[in-house]
Amino acid sequence: MKKLIPRLAVFFAGVPLTVFIVAGLPQKNQLAANGVIVLLSALGSLEFAGMLNKRRVVIAPVEAAVLGSLAPLAETLTVSFGMGAWLSPAALIAGASWTLLRLVFALPMGLPYLTAGLSTLFYPGLFLSWFVRMGLFPSPQWVMLLFLIIVIVNDSAAWAAGMLWGKGNQGIVAVSPNKSVAGFIGGFAVSTLAGLGAVCGFPAVFRSAVLPSPIAGLVLGSVTGAAAALGDLAESAMKRAADIKDSGSMIPGRGGVLDSIDSIALAAPVFYGLYRLLF
Repeated sequence: MKKLIPRLAVFFAGVPLTVFIVAGLPQKNQLAANGVIVLLSALGSLEFAGMLNKRRVVIAPVEAAVLGSLAPLAETLTVSFGMGAWLSPAALIAGASWTLLRLVFALPMGLPYLTAGLSTLFYPGLFLSWFVRMGLFPSPQWVMLLFLIIVIVNDSAAWAAGMLWGKGNQGIVAVSPNKSVAGFIGGFAVSTLAGLGAVCGFPAVFRSAVLPSPIAGLVLGSVTGAAAALGDLAESAMKRAADIKDSGSMIPGRGGVLDSIDSIALAAPVFYGLYRLLF
């Protein structure tokens, strides 16, 4: 309970700020939001590298930050500045090549370094780069907001439902014993309703060409919500493997940056693919 007040403070301050950045600064295909994603990727990669270091899978902080921000930075240059689609795969190839080159000089810790380098190249930055790609959709600010709403309400409803009705049905997943069946059901239900509410409330923006729009909204909200919950559990497994409680302490009431973007990271490519398929 001691985290409740700072967690609520971050929520009520962070949500309006997020809405302003996404909806209020749409210039250059969401350049402001894309820049935030690059920064969060770098910070999240630093925290992820810290987890790896706990298990002697070592990578220098600067390298972790650079490798972790390569994919979203390349996508930002493509989406916001019109550079070629070749840039993103080229950035990944460059990052992997650097990691392999460093392997030559990292012996006898070569394989652990290779693991750390490739891991920070892909997580969380590559996953978050799919959020940047949403800037190419028509009305990208509303698409991005819908995605963030689905993920945020999933996390918030899961937390609230777990607090209210989670006693007695916790521990369903060993890596996160505080998670409850009630929390999962609550988050899943509210994220599903968020998808439905968006297509019903804004039919001109969210109109499916494949399914009836309400059904498409239900599918989008439910699958994205499930991916968000899985992203949270995956990061919990990483923290348990590293024997730490939080990925960091940068965000009051929530822990580290990675603790706040874990759901967004895994859900971003899922939402992107579904939205492109359905809408």
